[in-house]
Amino acid sequence: METMQLKLLGIKLKSLAVFRSLLTDPVIEALLRYIDNTVNKNTEESIKAYGDFVSKLYHSRHESLGGYIKSIVSNDENCYINLIGRGKTPSDMLIKSKETELDTLQQVASLRSDELLEAMPEEYRSFMPDFLIKEINLKEDYKHRIDNIGKYGYGIYAKYHMFYVEQNGVIVPVRYPDNTKLSELIDYEREKNIIIENTKALLQGKPAANVLLTGDAGTGKSSTIKAVVNEFYEEGLRILEIRKDQLREMPAILDELSENPLKFILFIDDLSFQKGDDNFSALKAILEGSVSAKAKNVVIYATSNRRHLVKESFSDRDGDDVHRNDTMQEMLSLSERFGIHVTFNKPDKKTYLNIVHHLAKDKGVEISESELDLLAERYALERGGRSARAAKQLVDGLLSK
Repeated sequence: METMQLKLLGIKLKSLAVFRSLLTDPVIEALLRYIDNTVNKNTEESIKAYGDFVSKLYHSRHESLGGYIKSIVSNDENCYINLIGRGKTPSDMLIKSKETELDTLQQVASLRSDELLEAMPEEYRSFMPDFLIKEINLKEDYKHRIDNIGKYGYGIYAKYHMFYVEQNGVIVPVRYPDNTKLSELIDYEREKNIIIENTKALLQGKPAANVLLTGDAGTGKSSTIKAVVNEFYEEGLRILEIRKDQLREMPAILDELSENPLKFILFIDDLSFQKGDDNFSALKAILEGSVSAKAKNVVIYATSNRRHLVKESFSDRDGDDVHRNDTMQEMLSLSERFGIHVTFNKPDKKTYLNIVHHLAKDKGVEISESELDLLAERYALERGGRSARAAKQLVDGLLSK
């Protein structure tokens, strides 16, 4: 590629408007530095910039420039895709700009190392690092993403599928999420199917209920929710975990998510309240259906080890409150505001041993059934009872030995 062609490509990149944020991408930024230094015949800085460019490409887990450009363009959050995500129609001017810029980015994606190095002195070209060529059709790929935006999403929601809320209310991705699969959760088929069917309704745009999962600790309530998300994330399902002390942030979070084309589970784990807890009123208001809570693409899935979510004392029952009945009804009312209530009971001996046997077989643990049963029962006794969690911990312990 001649110097003037390289210069023109650099000018086109710097003029990006719709995809402007890509100019801060480390690979694109290094490529631009290479172009500028090469055009200005600053050979030493060109060599540094080129090495930096290829290094950053390697570290991105891509070895082809085309594949990398496709990835960052597909996941870019910009003014055009924001409109599409909200169901709005972009103006003709914005559409034209998007198309022109995709042509520029297609040109970048099609670059070969030998083209980039043409403007560099010949004696340096032989030892310059190379990168792979990958043929892509950026416009066609981008149209596919737009046409299926309800499955792919954009921005961080395209790159990740599990999220949590920081102290400042900012939504951030879980970079190393729990990868539990539904196939790994043994028994509790009825309970799992209730949650699966409700989640499918959400994904299909049908009315879906908020779900409360209660039961003994270690029975798989949280694991089931995360496994459902892992099962359906390719269909546009995402999960956002929110702590009890962050419930006041939920109206703002719901406002943000309601305009997103994806479907979301707001996940509250181990939910319970003390009497008089302000967070109780916050959640109750949301479940009652305030204006900000009527997002059709969001449901709340909460787990609790308690059937009634408000911890009560004997004095609450005995009536030192003059409105004892009203108080008790208030305590019971929150769990009743969930459209679906699923109970995960502690497994009996037969179910517990069935879980142990399945996990041991899946993990390749070689031990006789009688010995495994004996170890499983002893382990449950030491842990205070049988549970799916105890079964998994036992098998993991056997594997470590």
